[in-house]
Amino acid sequence: MPDTARAIRYPIEGIPAPGAAIEVASGVLWMRLPLPMTLDHVNVYALEDGDGWTIVDTGFASNKSKRNWADILSGPLAGKPVKKVLVTHHHPDHIGLAGWFQTEHGAELLTTRTAWLFARMLQLDDQERPPPETLAYWQSAGMDADILKTRANERPFNYADCVAPLPLGFTRLQDGDRLTIGERGWMVLTGNGHAPEQATLWSEDGTLVLGGDQLIPSISPNLGVYATEPEADPVADWLASCERFKTFADVRQLVLPGHKRPFTGLPSRLDQLVENHVSALARLEHHLQMPKSAAECFLPLFKREISGGEYGLALVEAMAHCLHLFHQGKVTRTRREDGAWLWQTKG
Repeated sequence: MPDTARAIRYPIEGIPAPGAAIEVASGVLWMRLPLPMTLDHVNVYALEDGDGWTIVDTGFASNKSKRNWADILSGPLAGKPVKKVLVTHHHPDHIGLAGWFQTEHGAELLTTRTAWLFARMLQLDDQERPPPETLAYWQSAGMDADILKTRANERPFNYADCVAPLPLGFTRLQDGDRLTIGERGWMVLTGNGHAPEQATLWSEDGTLVLGGDQLIPSISPNLGVYATEPEADPVADWLASCERFKTFADVRQLVLPGHKRPFTGLPSRLDQLVENHVSALARLEHHLQMPKSAAECFLPLFKREISGGEYGLALVEAMAHCLHLFHQGKVTRTRREDGAWLWQTKG
């Protein structure tokens, strides 16, 4: 019989309307900002902090996001300034407007050193066409030839297009740090896999967790390998982080995630997040009894074919899972004439 005490539940009714907020705990507000993609929103939070607010994550740097924030600042946050911006990780939907809050609102930025350095570096990497290293990496993943040809002649995604410039100066968050925000104490725990050194915050009274993209219900965050670190093993990093978080997880905690709805039942969700990848790796290992490129592994990994806007994320995640099996010594790889790695189960 299922353990109902560990079941994942969604105790907050509804979702915030644009420009509005829902109080999910005393002094903690939940807001949503739109995103122009399949995952069409990001959650942001505001924590009462004395005579001001500390906000957690910011959404993309776009005029639409700024209009939403204008409504939030004049509505549910009216009467107190935003004093601090706490960014969980460097992805654009989370750090996009952090620099704007610094320059326009005088806010202090709190984030991990890795998140800040990645963001500053990626803002400088402005490309009109994909660089040779990226093209070679896509080839190594077995990207469809027509998609590769099209992308080689298009302006790629540029981080600076949706992340406001970050001025010099930030306050570093480290694993194990203790923070006081308003009347609550928080412990910082960092995780890896989806983003390096991603910050999560756990209230010391055991009631709340700010989970970023490390702790999300109903969907698994993307674990991708990119040309910047083509031999990385984010799957191993992710699994290790999930196992570590189990030590701190409790069924009573209300988890405030980066996407989807706040939930309880974190121990069960961590088990699911691990099992999702363990099962996918088992299906992939069986699939690789015959040599395949990463691009030929979508069906066993995702249980469906992938096309359109999801193709790029699926490709880097397929590479991550093939590389994980390779680093474990379970598969071999050889180069195909077109530069693609072909992965095959040993024996």
